[in-house]
Amino acid sequence: MKKSEGLGVESSEKVIDATEVSSLTAAAHELKSPLALVRQLALRLDASDVSDEQRRLIQQITLTSERALRLTSDLTRVARLDDAMFELEPINPEQLCRDIATELAPLFEAHGRSLAVSHRVHPLLLVANRDLLRRIIMNFSDNALYYSQPGTAVHMQIQALTKAGTIRVGIRDFGPALSNDMWRKLQKKLKHSPQAIHARPQSSGLGLFIASQFAEVMNGTIGATRHRDGATFYVELQASRQLSLL
Repeated sequence: MKKSEGLGVESSEKVIDATEVSSLTAAAHELKSPLALVRQLALRLDASDVSDEQRRLIQQITLTSERALRLTSDLTRVARLDDAMFELEPINPEQLCRDIATELAPLFEAHGRSLAVSHRVHPLLLVANRDLLRRIIMNFSDNALYYSQPGTAVHMQIQALTKAGTIRVGIRDFGPALSNDMWRKLQKKLKHSPQAIHARPQSSGLGLFIASQFAEVMNGTIGATRHRDGATFYVELQASRQLSLL
């Protein structure tokens, strides 16, 4: 029996119509103001004279509201994909992952988890839009945070797929196992709308949907590798020709 199995989710066609885009954008704009207010109030409380336990809870509120604000920002960006030009450039994915890991460290620590980046002796370069790739990795990292067991480390992994000429950036979590049947259904439906992941009941599938939209703009794909003790969600993008210069 194989310990893991991969599934790619292609992002080659339009997945939502104008009405759905409008609804998502409206919802995102409506959520931004109250979420920003929650964050602002939490920051004010954090600066006041409170107990250590109260300060810990306030910091969790601040970090969680920031995570929610990232999601609303991603939703807004999805609605503008057709009208925007996204510059693609050679990017070192390991360095980008390390920057993200540093930014997310307080959030992971607040939930009793850690985030690690696998080191490569020989750096890899891929072709992407830095902002969109960052959003995808942040999205997968947020998802891994809430589905990994306390005390475990979420791993960011970079892999070269030489035959395909692509670079895969994956986020390995230690959450509930995913079934083959579920992934086959998800692969068919994800192109049309966000799909809930039944093995992870708190997930609406919105993050995967957003990631697939961002990957499409960069001529890439998203997918997952299932493990007995979790999953690796990944984005796969073209390798940079500048690799030969390293």
